[in-house]
Amino acid sequence: MSTINLKLKESSYNVYIEQGLLPNIGKLISEWYKGERITIITDSSVDKLHSNMLTASLSRYAYYVSKIVIAPGEKSKSIETLNYIYNSLAEHGITRNNLIIAFGGGVIGDVAGFAAATYMRGIPYVQVPTTVMSQLDSSIGGKTAINIEAGKNLAGCFYQPKAVYIDTDILQTLPDKLFSEGLSEAIKYGAIKDTEFFSRLLGMNSIQDAREHINDIIFNCAGIKCDVVGKDEYDTGERMLLNFGHTFGHGIERYYNFEKYSHGEAVGLGMIIITRGSEAMGITKTGTADAIKEALAKFGLPYTYSVINKEKLLEFVKMDKKSEDGSIKLILLKKPGHAFVDKILKDDLIKFLQ
Repeated sequence: MSTINLKLKESSYNVYIEQGLLPNIGKLISEWYKGERITIITDSSVDKLHSNMLTASLSRYAYYVSKIVIAPGEKSKSIETLNYIYNSLAEHGITRNNLIIAFGGGVIGDVAGFAAATYMRGIPYVQVPTTVMSQLDSSIGGKTAINIEAGKNLAGCFYQPKAVYIDTDILQTLPDKLFSEGLSEAIKYGAIKDTEFFSRLLGMNSIQDAREHINDIIFNCAGIKCDVVGKDEYDTGERMLLNFGHTFGHGIERYYNFEKYSHGEAVGLGMIIITRGSEAMGITKTGTADAIKEALAKFGLPYTYSVINKEKLLEFVKMDKKSEDGSIKLILLKKPGHAFVDKILKDDLIKFLQ
């Protein structure tokens, strides 16, 4: 088992990575959790495939286990779903000395984490991520959120889990499309922080190559995430670099009402938009956008897009959390492996859509 320690001032914890870890989660949790009740929050797809194994592992250690199952997909990150979770937690008798397990992809991690943070003013929880994106990125760092009508992730808070348990064997059940979505975040990590890792990704030729190297990909990205979050837990400095591609990506998701592109696909498009624009402005080394495009293409991810109404797209982009009164903070590249935060006037965002 590989273990990465995320060192924070008040709530440090470990990220555990291992093939075949799921059957042993009960033992790992029993080493520190002495309560009686555990509620698993998951979606119907993960529930059908994996919940029996997780429940059996927990039951071996005499925990009383209950489940809350919601619909899969981005639309479940809503106030309606959050309210359903709150009421279900009450029905299951969950109190502040019990435990919640967020068992699923990024949507489950976000909404279950937000429920844990706010129900009874805070219930301990752990992340057990089941997708590439959630394993290498979103399960780590304590960001929780739901979407509101005005935009993506605009209601949320920072609330760190007690631990993150990553079983890479779970990824074997993912179809190629769902597997590849998470690889956009791996490309992001190479682009912002690790030139050598970015080159390794470019050296792969297919999704199958990525599947064969997924343990190394997860470990590499999780290590970068832990290092960055350890330096900037509340996203006021270096952690902002992790949002490369997300500002326009979130705008694209919202523009299409979360129906045309998945989060990972939209982030990939966001990286292309930002980097083509910054290259045209002379900020980024020429050819960087083409390198990102090449990496996306190898993993079957979209790298071109079309919007009918650019002004409407920009309205959603301007609602990003990094938005200020007349400006917005964007993550730009100097070259692969070297990112920085720049403040752009909102009126200049149109330059990235030429």
